[in-house]
Amino acid sequence: MRREIFTDEHEAFREMVRSFIAKEIEPFHEQWEKDGVVSRDVWLAAGRQGLLGIDMDERYGGGGDPDYRYYVVLNEELARAGIHGPGFSVHNDINGAYFRRLATDEQKERWLPGYCSGELITAIAMTEPAAGSDLQGIRTTAVRDGDDYVLNGQKTFISNGILSDLVIVVARTDPDAGHQGISLLVVERGMRGFERGRNLDKIGMHAQDTAELYFEDVRVPRANLLGEEGQGFIYLMQNLSRERVSIGVGALAGAERAFEQTLEYCKTREAFGRPIGRFQHNRFTLAEMKTELTVARAFTDRCIVEHTADRLGAEEASMLKWWNTELCNRVVDRCLQLHGGYGYMSEYPIAKAYLDSRIQTIFGGTTEIMKEIIGRGLGV
Repeated sequence: MRREIFTDEHEAFREMVRSFIAKEIEPFHEQWEKDGVVSRDVWLAAGRQGLLGIDMDERYGGGGDPDYRYYVVLNEELARAGIHGPGFSVHNDINGAYFRRLATDEQKERWLPGYCSGELITAIAMTEPAAGSDLQGIRTTAVRDGDDYVLNGQKTFISNGILSDLVIVVARTDPDAGHQGISLLVVERGMRGFERGRNLDKIGMHAQDTAELYFEDVRVPRANLLGEEGQGFIYLMQNLSRERVSIGVGALAGAERAFEQTLEYCKTREAFGRPIGRFQHNRFTLAEMKTELTVARAFTDRCIVEHTADRLGAEEASMLKWWNTELCNRVVDRCLQLHGGYGYMSEYPIAKAYLDSRIQTIFGGTTEIMKEIIGRGLGV
């Protein structure tokens, strides 16, 4: 089916993104996978190409265009290329929304030019060793002391954790106020007491730096408070829908690409004197996947339109994230099976997709949490 949600400008942007990936990412990604981190040069290249801060004000070097579909195009093309190293979606889709909505004019002047140029890479630190989906269970504290907050705690599974220059840290500023005691502080590279732990050894997404972060008596100026004190949990709930849309968009694009590659493989790989796609079981499997992907595409594009118009609710975003990430895992698993023994070989893209895609049902809120949000929305 022809997609109707993009304009000629979006498609021209898509071609530019594909050229950028071919020139600035694909020749280096295999080495980044070995290194466990991308080069900062790719962030600077993305800044020069206008791929960072597309929706930020032009006075800070941004694109000045609030149309979310440009980020959709970027995320889709990265997913289709099997590129997971540069954490652009964390920077653009997640953190950008916090800086754009909550930062003061002074903070924007300090941070956004570097944010848009790629000189300042950002991360957000929510998850802790003992608190994942339950954000109200965080233990990191920030105690007011004069014009500073004294920050103590530990975070883990932080994307862009090694490279990040600005980290939005979720911390308790009032331990007795429940979710109303949570605030957001921006910790900057080089602050005394801020240390990075190991670059975590994951089963997939090897080029994406994912770190443990430690804060020991870090003095964070009150001028680095993002938004209002005590409103952090509300801000998180408001912005998580955007993160889940982003994850759902990437998951579906990755699943579609895995299917396309597998379909071609089934047309050329022969067994018992004919292409394996001509065996009824395999043909039915391909038909099932194509139908599921087509149905998911219709719902996803509708959600993209609604989110762009600021009409998408938390329940719908959760549906999108749940459905597309679970679908991606099912599709990739079946595609690997159709590849037979070759699917288990690392040099085949389907093997890499199998490892890279598995995390999607976990980060950004697990499938179980997505179902809980949807169920609460039903009044049960």
